[in-house]
Amino acid sequence: MDYVRLGTTGLKVSRLCLGTMTYGTPSWRPWVLDEATSRPFIKRAVEHGINFFDTADMYSRGVSEEVVGRALKEFTRREEVVLATKVFYPVVAHQNSRGLSRKHIMAAIDGSLKRLGMDYVDLYQIHRYDDETPIEETLEALHDVVKAGKALYLGASSMYAWQFANMLATQKRHGWTRFVSMQNHYNLVYREEEREMFPLCKAEGIGVIPWSPLARGFLAGNRQRGAKDASLRERHDGYGHSLYYADCDYDVAERVVEVAKQKGVLPIQVALSWVANRPGVTAPIISATTLEQLDQLIAGLAVALTDDERKAVEEVYVPHPVLGNEP
Repeated sequence: MDYVRLGTTGLKVSRLCLGTMTYGTPSWRPWVLDEATSRPFIKRAVEHGINFFDTADMYSRGVSEEVVGRALKEFTRREEVVLATKVFYPVVAHQNSRGLSRKHIMAAIDGSLKRLGMDYVDLYQIHRYDDETPIEETLEALHDVVKAGKALYLGASSMYAWQFANMLATQKRHGWTRFVSMQNHYNLVYREEEREMFPLCKAEGIGVIPWSPLARGFLAGNRQRGAKDASLRERHDGYGHSLYYADCDYDVAERVVEVAKQKGVLPIQVALSWVANRPGVTAPIISATTLEQLDQLIAGLAVALTDDERKAVEEVYVPHPVLGNEP
């Protein structure tokens, strides 16, 4: 496993990040694995050298953080791990359980730390942009979280580039702790981030850690036009259905399968290699529901695409509306 700096910070992260939305409790989503089934994946990731783990307080309504925290405590040492979590969505329902108000941020970080069983998180991320809260309120609260020692770095997730630019400028103007990373929606099926967000991140020294590099399994090589039943997750993934499944998306997926066959590798390895080696990308966020698939994804880092292969999987792309920024 190779390690790289997260943006312009001194923080070293593995070239892949293990996303843990899949690990928690199936009572939240039917495709989520319970704790006993989840733990081997975290252990295997550690054994492969992954030191970067991403969760969120809303995953399994907090259970994901509990599962991840206990597993990391058993399988590795705290100082060796870069743990990221997020704030925005509710864990429990009440009037101030959502968004990026000072009240919610302060309650959310304490709740996350309690569930994780940790004194601090390495990377505290805003899960979405909150257009109901002044950004000054949000950014000062996040700065105070860092100054209180509850988080070491700050990150953001899917939003418009102009919103992120405004937040970065506001942080700089006030001398508040700046965001060091952007977790955005990016894969061979959805490349709109290349227009504005990627250039902004490059100019500002922001690390990019894309979510859904395999398009929620759409690039796994098992999708059939008109069907949504290739896996348990696909059958129950209403949000994923809103992101993909246009005819042009299937064109990309089929081209990935063709290149993979010619190259003698798996479609998921072609798709992941493409994302991981895009300019500006620090560490794609992967997940798996079988240990074999996790091993295959990690092996995919060694897959190198030729210029002709990259052209083949890129040339059928059709521009999309902005997808994934919705709160």
